[in-house]
Amino acid sequence: MASQTMMASKMVSSKASLSSRTASFNGTRSAVAMTRPVQKKQTVKTTAAATVTTAAVNTTAAEVTQPLSKTVLSIILGGGAGSRLYPLTKERSKPAVPIGGAYRLIDVPMSNCFNSGISKIYVLTQFNSVSLNRHLSRAYRQSSVGSEGFVEVLAATQTPTDKQWFQGTADAVRQYSWLLSDVKNKKIEDVIILSGDHLYRMDYSEFIRTHRSVGADITVSCLPMDDSRASDFGLMKIDDTGRIIAFSEKPTGDELKAMQVDTTILGLDAEAAKASPYIASMGIYVFKKDVLLDLLTEKYPSCNDFGSEILPFSCDDLLVQAHLFAEYWEDIGTIASFFEANLALAKSPPQFEFYDANNPIYTSARFLPPARIESCHLVDSIVSHGAIVEDAVVENAIVGIRARVNSGCTIKRAMLMGADYYENDDERAAMLQAGEIPVGIGEGSVISNTIVDKNARIGKNCTITNANNIQEEKNEDAGYYIRSGIVTILRNAVIPDGTTI
Repeated sequence: MASQTMMASKMVSSKASLSSRTASFNGTRSAVAMTRPVQKKQTVKTTAAATVTTAAVNTTAAEVTQPLSKTVLSIILGGGAGSRLYPLTKERSKPAVPIGGAYRLIDVPMSNCFNSGISKIYVLTQFNSVSLNRHLSRAYRQSSVGSEGFVEVLAATQTPTDKQWFQGTADAVRQYSWLLSDVKNKKIEDVIILSGDHLYRMDYSEFIRTHRSVGADITVSCLPMDDSRASDFGLMKIDDTGRIIAFSEKPTGDELKAMQVDTTILGLDAEAAKASPYIASMGIYVFKKDVLLDLLTEKYPSCNDFGSEILPFSCDDLLVQAHLFAEYWEDIGTIASFFEANLALAKSPPQFEFYDANNPIYTSARFLPPARIESCHLVDSIVSHGAIVEDAVVENAIVGIRARVNSGCTIKRAMLMGADYYENDDERAAMLQAGEIPVGIGEGSVISNTIVDKNARIGKNCTITNANNIQEEKNEDAGYYIRSGIVTILRNAVIPDGTTI
């Protein structure tokens, strides 16, 4: 169905200490909540799961173990214009942005679905969706999802009833909500809504188990958050059963301070709770299908966003539950976060690694040869299949598929996305003789603090390091763009010999 990348650094599993308490938080809250009636706005507090009757346990277990391939539908949101990731999103949507040398961001939620037993998947797209659609059609064909599963791309469109493009996350789902009542989805009980631009590995079956075992209408996956990034997320307050009693989307100032909580309730020790005094939404939700349809079409037909509208309004009269996720998770929404998350993949040990025999991350099968590395010094780097690296220094870097790094180059703290095609030795020799620049990094060039997008042509003896520490510069005519101090060489750009950036 798909292929996996090769990693040059040591494979070491690393988990946060908080993860050992995740099951306790989700399980204990589930057991407590199971003893209360499912009627809205009622809570029966208890201190022991033993009060749950055997019949109730058996019934809940039967509900939870229903095959997810039959009862759960996934909707992956392709995101907006991706302006914070520009220029990587100049010609592609956010989920189609390459990551980790051989993957695309969309491969992460897609693989999590497959590994969790979810095979009915809709992907909603709107901006620059051509490359995303091409990748999905190549990587996830019908043979990948079985006879009852499907992967369908739903593009924003105008109809007699919806004459606008997607206005937000909730509106995107609303415009295709009629599909939830389609005959092939008649057995669907729950809908899991995912983002296409997060990096994490998650077993959604545990998430859905929390949702079903407490009888929740909506369940939100969450994690503790520090003060420096809290305003970038939806924040919540929960009671001692894990029920969400307040939700605020990206608050600032006094509203932000008002969302501080004692996160020891999540299992953090006092020191960690002081450092992370917020509970942040991951932007991942499970809805009962009937509840989702009612919210979108009956109760809040004019609300366009889940985080800023649907969830805050629903906390008052629906059972909205929190599910703690304590593993690695990163919202790759900016150039800086994208760059650092990629470089972190090459560290030893990495916080996240694509290799996991039991829960692989799938992608398009390209049938490329192994990487060829000759007389090189490599430290903490990922070199993907089809790459050619000759007589170079590569440290803390990602070298993507079909990338070409020529002799005398130094690549440090850099991400090379590689190329969509090869140029053979005869073609490259002819180009050099004609004064042209082949795809890849030319001899003697130094690349640091830089993202090199696909098919870029960098000449000989170039120095691209942002030595002057320029934070922002737009120079697309010259083939580059600087954001947050990170240089991005544009896709298909040509950088002449001897250029200094």
